[in-house]
Amino acid sequence: MGKPAVSLAVTSAVVSAASSAVDSAAGTALTWAVGSAGRVVGTVTLLRTGDHVAELTWSGAELAELAELAELEPLRQGLNLAVARAFDELGLHRVEARIPTDDVTGLRTAALAGLRREGVLRGAATDGSDEVVLGRLAGDPAVSSRDGFIALLNAGLPTKRVIAHGVLRDPAGRVLLCELTYKEEWDLPGGVVEPGESPREGVVREVREELGLAVAPLRLLTVNWLRPWRGWDDACVFVFDLGVHDPSLVHRLALQPAEIAAAHWCDAEAVVRRGAAATGGLLAFLTASPHGAAYLEGGVDPLGEQAAPPSPR
Repeated sequence: MGKPAVSLAVTSAVVSAASSAVDSAAGTALTWAVGSAGRVVGTVTLLRTGDHVAELTWSGAELAELAELAELEPLRQGLNLAVARAFDELGLHRVEARIPTDDVTGLRTAALAGLRREGVLRGAATDGSDEVVLGRLAGDPAVSSRDGFIALLNAGLPTKRVIAHGVLRDPAGRVLLCELTYKEEWDLPGGVVEPGESPREGVVREVREELGLAVAPLRLLTVNWLRPWRGWDDACVFVFDLGVHDPSLVHRLALQPAEIAAAHWCDAEAVVRRGAAATGGLLAFLTASPHGAAYLEGGVDPLGEQAAPPSPR
């Protein structure tokens, strides 16, 4: 037996903005009733918020019931019909929705309509809570296509921050640490890897930007996971061996003044005294295990036989 057909019927329209004119005024709305199996299961509304842009909302007790039962097909079809009309008949180029961050059903429903997760608006709801912004453009590939499905999933997947750090040593075994302008603890040179950039490319770029130094990574020493700390989310740090350098190197560096106040060669005592706790733990491990480890957590090998609790970040 086939699925019941889903239909849209206009129930209300405010002035001429509900027509196909592309220059309709902001603040006008067009509402459809979503019908399935001979009954109205809810409504879908497009509210014009600007030139060629509208906000998509939906409501109805039956829609909530369908969502709870995971029987979202009528709603999915109704939302897709409304979005198609927004693009094909009203000449809009963007449809968006704002969903409370804890409304799992609402977020899933918007995704079924092909709206991609774009970000979070802090305090945007009337009660001061946060809202997720989702959007769909007229030129987006169909959700039923491979490209459209992948783009939709990719937009909603969690992301993890990736950092690339470099270990530079002098012949005496001292490590180069950067005295930073934005925190007290000194740290290894490097930084956040940009989208589409490999960790190896990221450490080369960061060292060039921060220190004015051209480096060629010799090998990967480890990947070090850092737990959330002082308002920062967790991160994975790729730590590269950047070789042994003459001590006079620090006098030839061109420091980036917005981030780097100075660079210092540090022995083990100075690393503990001035470096971040996670950096001290990491360098202590690398000194004791010169061949490194494939994976660390907070500078500790959690897979080793003598693994200690992860050190603070």
